[in-house]
Amino acid sequence: MKIGNIEFGDKPVFLAPMEDVTDIGFRLLCKRFGASMVYTEFVSAEALVRSVKSTMNKLTISDEERPVGIQIYGRSVEDMVEAAKIVEQAKPDLIDINFGCPVKKVAGKGAGAGMLQNIPLLLDITREVVKAVSLPVTVKTRLGWTADNIIIPTLAEQLQDCGIAALTIHGRTRSQMYTGSADWNPIAEVKRNPRIRIPIIGNGDICSPEDVSRAFADYGVDAVMIGRATFGRPWIFKEIRDHLEGRQPDPSLDNSWKLDVLKEQLRINVERIDEYRGILHTRRHLAASPIFKGIPDFRQTRIAMLRATTTAELEGILEETRKLWR
Repeated sequence: MKIGNIEFGDKPVFLAPMEDVTDIGFRLLCKRFGASMVYTEFVSAEALVRSVKSTMNKLTISDEERPVGIQIYGRSVEDMVEAAKIVEQAKPDLIDINFGCPVKKVAGKGAGAGMLQNIPLLLDITREVVKAVSLPVTVKTRLGWTADNIIIPTLAEQLQDCGIAALTIHGRTRSQMYTGSADWNPIAEVKRNPRIRIPIIGNGDICSPEDVSRAFADYGVDAVMIGRATFGRPWIFKEIRDHLEGRQPDPSLDNSWKLDVLKEQLRINVERIDEYRGILHTRRHLAASPIFKGIPDFRQTRIAMLRATTTAELEGILEETRKLWR
């Protein structure tokens, strides 16, 4: 499978762009464990145009994580075109446009999935961004605004006609937010459309290697994108790749090994960001990591992890946790 000139090989699995999740430390680990492509946290076009420092910092990428995409969102043609030009200078491998974020602070202002209520503007933005940059431009969106308005079969053709290089479809409507189940049937319908020539990437409710296999086998997608199931679990990409290639799970990758991975993520974030924000970025993953599930009376330890303010304190708590598996 190819996007532009980027060759991904057979059955690629991508890390989804996620706010406060896909920082550089997490991306580097996901890439090491087999993610075919990673994305930065999504960035506001308006904030980029205004040169907001915290947003500009999200454009920092490393050659070690390539291929890497930077995703932008906004609600005006002018801001999105200017933001795309700024992003191009950061030299990602592609630029992705977010027409799928359902949260109120984004969609409620007309950006992200909010664009599904203004298709002419959505298409204008896409067309003008494609014309403004030399990098491949891709789009990530949802099935429609509500269950009564599943527009993705038509929208996919319109987006392709705007010149995008690939389309990621999350199998929910905006009104669903992240509730209920993702419906992959409209994604399969898009993929079966003989007019569709660009790669179609499926997203939504991918939680296990078996889910990835079913997505390829049952829905025919060109690639799979995985989001929330990666929280505190960057090694999931190795589990997926082993499964897809017929290898048995590696018994040496036990909870103690996984704890070392999370500690490495902490160290990378502290080194590349700073101690305070590096710890904040890592806390979300520690809180969500499946390795701590099933430990008796773990609540107080979890609270202590989420309150730690220094690397030494947090690493000490994690080392105490390791003893609970012995």
